[in-house]
Amino acid sequence: MEENKNCCCHCQSDKTTDRSEEEYKKLMNRLSRIEGQIKGIKGMLEKDAYCTDIIMQVSAVTAALNAFNKEILASHIKGCVTRDILEGKDETVDDLLKTLQKLMK
Repeated sequence: MEENKNCCCHCQSDKTTDRSEEEYKKLMNRLSRIEGQIKGIKGMLEKDAYCTDIIMQVSAVTAALNAFNKEILASHIKGCVTRDILEGKDETVDDLLKTLQKLMK
């Protein structure tokens, strides 16, 4: 079977993920922005910023992390999960369900 270049991973026994350079850069940029937001919150705390201002920034970070997670999950479903289902690897669906259950706690 030809390798799917849109697949987020080569779900090997070590469960590593190969991403395109474009996807990798996009995800790393998102994480860098989130890291900057976290540093900003730390700075706010050091400067004794007003509580609700900090809370609003934490909420923005939470939203950014959720968006990052959604992007990773969509890539996984469109790539690895779809490929594995087509190859008859039903355990991938069980793994996805376990992951979703953990996310929804």
